Amino acid sequence: MMTSASASAETRQAEPIPVIDQAAVTKDTPLEASDATPVSDVSAHRLRRGVIRLGGIVAVAVIIVTLAPGLGDLRERFAHAGPIWIAIGCALEVLSVLAYVPAFRAVFCRRMAWSTSYKIAVAEEGAGSLFPLGGAGSLALGVWALRRGGMPGAEIARKTVAFFLLTSLFPVGILLLLGLGLAVGVLPGGGPIALTALPAAVAAAAIIATIALGRFARRAQIRIRQRNPGSRLARLAPALIATADGVDEALHQLRQLDPLLLLRLFGFLAFDIFAFWASFRAVGLSPALPVIAIGYLIGQLGNWIPIPGGIAGTELGLISVLILFGLPAVPVTAAVLLYRVIELWVPALLGLTAFVQLRLLLRRETEAIQLCEPGDNIDIVALDPTTMQHTRQTAY
Repeated sequence: MMTSASASAETRQAEPIPVIDQAAVTKDTPLEASDATPVSDVSAHRLRRGVIRLGGIVAVAVIIVTLAPGLGDLRERFAHAGPIWIAIGCALEVLSVLAYVPAFRAVFCRRMAWSTSYKIAVAEEGAGSLFPLGGAGSLALGVWALRRGGMPGAEIARKTVAFFLLTSLFPVGILLLLGLGLAVGVLPGGGPIALTALPAAVAAAAIIATIALGRFARRAQIRIRQRNPGSRLARLAPALIATADGVDEALHQLRQLDPLLLLRLFGFLAFDIFAFWASFRAVGLSPALPVIAIGYLIGQLGNWIPIPGGIAGTELGLISVLILFGLPAVPVTAAVLLYRVIELWVPALLGLTAFVQLRLLLRRETEAIQLCEPGDNIDIVALDPTTMQHTRQTAY
């Protein structure tokens, strides 16, 4: 079913290495300074614009809640929200962001300096609050930073796919367990069958489909290269290779059962769920934790709406699911809105600081060479008008 590690390595060596630009894996061409826009002109501007946009949306929401008629009960909930629980929620969100750092390092490069891992991972988390498509959108920043730091494009593509799958499959797996537990009554909270057994079934299907995706992608790229080697369809081959290798890498990581990696992935998710729970306590509501968790996992699907931070879609998803579980609408709305402010602004503020530090790091070419030390053969692209090639024989 799976391609061996040696076969995967030979396949990657035989294929052209796709180069990563600011947002995607593209064809095999060097990223020259002449055709690459500096981060200060693109990424910094996008983050700044994202902060302004996020601030504007939050300001509009605050004005609506404060002035709109018929929202007196909601305003009352906010007025009497417990400051201690709000502070606890913020602290838990900080821990969630920090738990992302060792998970990122474990997948991309275990020898990467912790300070560098922090800058890239936390900048990614901040970008997730500011860019569309949540986690998928934020990965573009990490891809750009790793390519600037000299990691080969094929390595970045494979590990990015693997990391995305790991951070996605972990909540899907927990959704499966929670759904089954609530459906059979093992966990407290209950709920309609459509919100317990059905999500569990969908989660199981998603896991099976992900495993099958790797085999499908590898077979598809082989057929394309054999039957249409010079066609436009052949341009899909690098993406299919990255997908197949990424699925293999993710499954390899899971088979290793590295307790530290699993703990890091769990911590990233669990601290965020507990921050959600703290928001309910802040507005005076204490639902069962399993209900909070499954409502969180289902409702967060709204984050895939192409709006920065998933604003509006995520709130509606969270509120709707928890109301269907029988929770009162007004305190649920207050808790969700409070949580979303914490969830968006804590990573955004930490991420902006990390991004400034990351940009300074990548401007120093000698530091960029040591981004992941030791590593594979690394081509370092200078950040000035000339292109510097630097190769070291090591292993990630």
